[in-house]
Amino acid sequence: MPDASPQTTSPDAAAGYQPTERTVPTRSRDRAAYDRELVHSILDEAYVCHLGFVRDGAPVVLPTLFGRIGERLYVHGSTGSRPLRESGRTDPGLPVCVTVTHVDGLVLARSAFHHSINYRSVVVHGIARTVTDPQERRTALDAIVDHVVPGRSADSRPADEKELAATAVIRLDLQEVSAKIRTGGPNDEPRDLGLPHWAGVVPLAHGYATPLPSDDLDPAIALPDYITAL
Repeated sequence: MPDASPQTTSPDAAAGYQPTERTVPTRSRDRAAYDRELVHSILDEAYVCHLGFVRDGAPVVLPTLFGRIGERLYVHGSTGSRPLRESGRTDPGLPVCVTVTHVDGLVLARSAFHHSINYRSVVVHGIARTVTDPQERRTALDAIVDHVVPGRSADSRPADEKELAATAVIRLDLQEVSAKIRTGGPNDEPRDLGLPHWAGVVPLAHGYATPLPSDDLDPAIALPDYITAL
């Protein structure tokens, strides 16, 4: 059984992740990156990951919440969820693939073929294991809450025993990992540069609107600083 305590320390960031057969792309290899800080930043900026696994011989991909502590990802789910049940039954665990993607811009070329998007993505391969240690589960669930809004776990009621019993968490070590990034403008063919079509990038900006208080919120409760900081 692997160490059940959360892994809070990271290997030497300068070392990066080691490329493997599964983490080296077959196309646009120049866009791949294995820098730890870059991978962490892409993961930490995402709210939702996609968890892929094989069920009854067919691929399944589920969107879900997650959090990172050092070199571990913690993925949230229900105890009734098939992948989380299987990650606890199988030995040594459930083979999975976790991905996140940010779209930073729409790349419009003069030709339909060269249209693209600017993006940042991370793909993680590994073995998912169910978190059974009570303290690690609480720490992981706090990390998942704080991943969405930093500081929120300390400003909310912790899950009670009944809620914890209905909640499952799996962990995935960051070992077989790669990032892939596209930046810049369209890559038009030289013969198309004179065509009368607009070409360039439409940037996508991430932002937050004004928070809307719950209808039953006590008016005396002010908006917390950690939400204002967003």
